[in-house]
Amino acid sequence: MNRTVYVNGDYLPEDQAKVSVFDRAFLMADGVYEVTSVLGGKLIDFPGHLARLQRSLDALEIGNPHSDDDWLAIHREMVARNDLEDGMIYLQVSRGNPGDRDFAYPPADTPPTVVLFTQSKPGLADSAQAKTGMKVVTIPDIRWGRRDIKTVQLLYPSMGKMMAKKAGADDAWMVEDELVTEGTSNNAYIVKGGKIITRGLSTDILHGITRAAVLRFAREAQMEVEERPFTVEEAQSADEAFITSASAFVMPVVEIDGRALGEGKPGPVATRLREIYLDESRKAAI
Repeated sequence: MNRTVYVNGDYLPEDQAKVSVFDRAFLMADGVYEVTSVLGGKLIDFPGHLARLQRSLDALEIGNPHSDDDWLAIHREMVARNDLEDGMIYLQVSRGNPGDRDFAYPPADTPPTVVLFTQSKPGLADSAQAKTGMKVVTIPDIRWGRRDIKTVQLLYPSMGKMMAKKAGADDAWMVEDELVTEGTSNNAYIVKGGKIITRGLSTDILHGITRAAVLRFAREAQMEVEERPFTVEEAQSADEAFITSASAFVMPVVEIDGRALGEGKPGPVATRLREIYLDESRKAAI
């Protein structure tokens, strides 16, 4: 399939889409991104993604090139032009093309570069892995200190996924000062005695949009939530564990560094939260 890609106001066939070699995202990883899931042709958690986009742009002092209404219109047009039923829309905004390479920021009136593309994932919400659970390994967290900004600087998370693959696992949880921060592209949780435990928001982790929704739904369902760091050892002795992300929704974790959790299969809390999240998110999709 030749997808339609959005580049700086134009809808183009993907093989005709181009960005300058001097773009700051290419030269400096100077850009941010968002990923919005699409289920049944509708956008999931879209207001949250726009709010985080604005937060990331503000943190890097990049101007937002579009209003919320314009962003919504572009996303809906991408769904329509690509006949997207289930999948994701990736949005990337960089500081733009200054015309040459320089560490200094270009003039403030340099237009940002805006790119969107889709990925079709039929049956995205019906993942077989949600029924069996995923295995994770732990790796040192050596990323920069502003992990709360959703930048395109993704080399170490990519390396982490490859480390997990080589170890026969599905993903990696990153560890700093003996405490789990997050997964390579997701937030991490454990469950002990029915209580959901996950690291609180700070510059140490990404402020997950799915995370916010899942914790809200958990509290509405009268589940106990504690936001604090946890160790690898605590995770391995937990009753169950799971991750959340825009593309995985709520995904059970059944093994950490080779040690099975509980009965070695998805637990009731993660399973129920996935059901609640998908049900409520479909109702609120736009």
